[in-house]
Amino acid sequence: MFPERLTKGYRAFLDGRFAVERGRYQTLAGLGQSPSIMVIGCVDSRVSPEVIFDAAPGELLVARNVANLVPAYESPTEEDPSHQHGTSAALEFAVRALKVRHIIVLGHAFCGGIKAFASDDAPLSSSDFIGRWMSQIAPAAQTIGPRNDEGEEGYLRKLEFASVELSLRNLMTFPFVKAALEKGDLNLHGAYFGVASGRLLIRNDKTGAFEPLPE
Repeated sequence: MFPERLTKGYRAFLDGRFAVERGRYQTLAGLGQSPSIMVIGCVDSRVSPEVIFDAAPGELLVARNVANLVPAYESPTEEDPSHQHGTSAALEFAVRALKVRHIIVLGHAFCGGIKAFASDDAPLSSSDFIGRWMSQIAPAAQTIGPRNDEGEEGYLRKLEFASVELSLRNLMTFPFVKAALEKGDLNLHGAYFGVASGRLLIRNDKTGAFEPLPE
């Protein structure tokens, strides 16, 4: 049976937001989407970009995966079709088809994927999908060095920031992303959401520090 919570939510959506924004939905259906912003976020149910940024339908193109990671570019080959690149496909669609002007990598506090990488717990399954996926952030872990007296929570926060930095660097390995940046058609941004506080930090391009939005 379809979840009752979703049935009630859909009915509330029809009577509320859809009724108010019907014209916008009809325009989007007829003309297609043209968002100028792409957000690469985490699958974490507490960190919805559309909610955090109070976005209207059609404003944000959102790609979500465990720990908001952007894998480094890999050239697809007919000889090795086994690898499927969901995030890479979304990037290609965003930059080459929709020509977005901004890509934001949105990290967040209390990330389960980051914690899974940093812990010594046994994998959830023999296939260890999460472990294999999260192994990509090994270079980020190397940049911050071993744990010291900051404690587990402090180390995890540092790793969450470092993983956003890594994804931004990996974005630059995509030829079409680099070309759009060099032409001035695209901008990259790092951001970090505090789940408990609601505080949004933005990465300073010059210093690399994550800072609160100016008042």
